[in-house]
Amino acid sequence: MEMRTAATATGPTPRERALLEAARAGDENAYQLLIEPHRRELRAHCYRMLGSIHDADDAVQDALLRAWRGLPRFEGRSTTRSWLYKITTNACLNTIARQPKGRVLPVDFGEPADPHGGAGAPLVESVWMQPYPDERLDLGDDRAAPDARYDRRESVELAFIAALQHLPPNQRAALIMREVLGFSARECADALDTTVASINSALQRARKTIDEKLPEQSQQATLRTLGDERVRELVERYIAAWESGDVSAVVAMLTEDATFSMPPNVAWFRGPAAIEAFLPTGPMSMPRRFVPVESNGQVAFGTYLLEDGRFRANAIHLIDFRGEQIRDITAFLDRAVFDEFGLPFYLD
Repeated sequence: MEMRTAATATGPTPRERALLEAARAGDENAYQLLIEPHRRELRAHCYRMLGSIHDADDAVQDALLRAWRGLPRFEGRSTTRSWLYKITTNACLNTIARQPKGRVLPVDFGEPADPHGGAGAPLVESVWMQPYPDERLDLGDDRAAPDARYDRRESVELAFIAALQHLPPNQRAALIMREVLGFSARECADALDTTVASINSALQRARKTIDEKLPEQSQQATLRTLGDERVRELVERYIAAWESGDVSAVVAMLTEDATFSMPPNVAWFRGPAAIEAFLPTGPMSMPRRFVPVESNGQVAFGTYLLEDGRFRANAIHLIDFRGEQIRDITAFLDRAVFDEFGLPFYLD
């Protein structure tokens, strides 16, 4: 990916300075006008750091409250955006300190399950990553990533978010701030209260881990290579197979090392044979309907399960392609997450 030089921080704009002065005097409306242009990207930042839609929302609220209380100490030597990111990053680090295990996908939690043993019981602990609606992420603002290694949609793909969770907190923060958001090493050092040398060292270690965890090609690159028409054909074929209960047709679309998981259930399955054995006894044992949604910058659906004659909300279902085949299927069964996508609970 082409690297671009980040603009030099020059402090708040004249408009922001006026809003800051009013906010310091107690004008809450001025404060809202000051922070609102940054809220979506701050939420996306928290999601990358924490892997959870609910934790991200809590961290943003905490950060913006801290920023309000810290207005008298903001001297305007950095941009408003840098100041907000410093506070927000540290709010995320505090969250991680309280939840040191971090969020994962089932494939990172344990070994694949016996496909004849069912889906298993859900794990009650809050250890699972969650999907995130694209409309709540800041995916289209180029100025937020002037010197980035990863483009905005790559940086919210499930594989990328999962890889980030393997990093120690400060490495995670350094990599996101430098290579997703395009902050300078000096800005990162200021945000994390460390040195430029420490940031560069952390970044080197983080890159190595991330490169080992990520697939060879991002979903964005794969989807661009396939083209809109071919992606549409594959999606239609996939939906038709599920809605007709055709297990063989679903399995025919899988890679040899494909995975299928359903957080919060611990059980997950690897390979076409295991998935083929499980599907008829589990998710394809009763009729379903699929509704396309936009999640994590990749192909996704809201799924509905036939219950008492009506199709009821069931999962947010994401797929990862490798070429024209499907590498991973992740069906998030959390009703609270489903609600975040603005889908109806029942289909008419």
